[in-house]
Amino acid sequence: MTSVSLPPRARWFAPARVFTFLAAIVMAMAAVFSGMSAGGDDKRMVVLPITIAIGGVLAVLACTRFSVFVLLVLGVRSSIDLFKLSGSSAGNTATNTAAVRGLDPSSMLGALFLLAAALWLIAQFHQKGRLQGSRLRLALVSFGVVGLIGVTGSADQMVSLLEWLRIASVVMMYVVLEQLISSRTMLNRVLATAYASMLFPLGYTLYTMAVGDPASELKGSFTRITGPFSQANTFSRYLAFMIVFGIAILPYLGRRAKIAMAGLLSLSAVFLVLTLTRGALIAAVLGVIVVAIVQRRKALLVGLCAAVLAAAVALPGVSSRFAELGSSRDIGGTPTGNTLQWRLDYWTEVLPLANSNPITGIGLNMTQYNTDAAKQPHNDFIRAYVEMGVLGLITYVAWLAGLVGNARRALRAARPQTFDHAIAAGALGCAWCFIVGSAGANVMSNVVSLWYLITFAAAASFVARNAQTTDTPPSALDSHRPPVHHTTSE
Repeated sequence: MTSVSLPPRARWFAPARVFTFLAAIVMAMAAVFSGMSAGGDDKRMVVLPITIAIGGVLAVLACTRFSVFVLLVLGVRSSIDLFKLSGSSAGNTATNTAAVRGLDPSSMLGALFLLAAALWLIAQFHQKGRLQGSRLRLALVSFGVVGLIGVTGSADQMVSLLEWLRIASVVMMYVVLEQLISSRTMLNRVLATAYASMLFPLGYTLYTMAVGDPASELKGSFTRITGPFSQANTFSRYLAFMIVFGIAILPYLGRRAKIAMAGLLSLSAVFLVLTLTRGALIAAVLGVIVVAIVQRRKALLVGLCAAVLAAAVALPGVSSRFAELGSSRDIGGTPTGNTLQWRLDYWTEVLPLANSNPITGIGLNMTQYNTDAAKQPHNDFIRAYVEMGVLGLITYVAWLAGLVGNARRALRAARPQTFDHAIAAGALGCAWCFIVGSAGANVMSNVVSLWYLITFAAAASFVARNAQTTDTPPSALDSHRPPVHHTTSE
């Protein structure tokens, strides 16, 4: 049976061309409307038209090329907080109403991703009869379910629901990637996309510094760079995960990929230090130490010690930030001074909030609405207990254990000195980086950094199922095994 090709005129009316034409018209109209509103005081009139137009294009893409859609949203998620309409998420109850945060481009993207992913997973289940899973997926889904149950008991269900949607998008990203990464080709694409996501944040930060107006925030006497994010804390967590995993896979990349990765990591390390975020710096150092131990890279440990000393000497602000931990000054919740002592005092104030509902908690994101400081707990273990109850704490600990266990299974499955082993080592380093960061910060709903942590965990899950067992090196990111000198016999 011969195929009948469309005549030239008929091809012009093919669905792909029609969609492209309509999308171009919509984008042009949105750009014109935003341009006309640029001189006004309402930022929403500039951002929302383009956001809605792009969302429509992404919705069609999700329905036609779902894998491309996932890679696209993963690649751009680190950049869109630049267009955030609400204020800082860390306890700013005045500017972070549910209505304002719901209009953020990041919130809209998360909702679109959740809807598209749910439909895709239903289709996958209908087609295959089952979805491959792991213990980590069970822990994540359980955590999400408990959070949703807690929403029903929240004093402000809309605020809690919006926070749950953020957590749900993290859970869904892992579930989706666990299904999508079914071949080494897709593994390559996912990891390459994750690191491509660094181009805009690093480029934007470098540009603003070059023009003499760095994107930053003033905290007491310290200036901390924020990149395209609303907070230095968010920028630092994102960089920490990317640095830890990147260091793990760096030796197993090809020459060109290694040069590009080394440049990204070097610039990221400088910016991480300039965020002056103590928790992220400590977590990143610990993550790198884990990688060095697992991969038996003594030179990496030496280099890490040298880098820490150089940062302390060359950048007095770093040592000053850590010196504040010994200060006896009462900071009263301000961002400088002995924040460790403030945290300890604040935790004793926060913990009794769970007494009203110890099983499912007071509701996600409600701690800051029930304390005079109007801040989140700055400890995800305490936050899980207070806002999600005993069930939330149990499932949160299961999530953390799942991250570590997932990476350890990948390590056991992979051969040493292979790219697969490097992926597993990087995932383990990131898991401990996350655990340490969670002990002193609000990280468990920080989508922009957790999406990349989850990406590395999903890559490790693939390795655990399909670890390479031959000497043929993987092609991921132009990777190869480092040369190993040994003797052979004919």
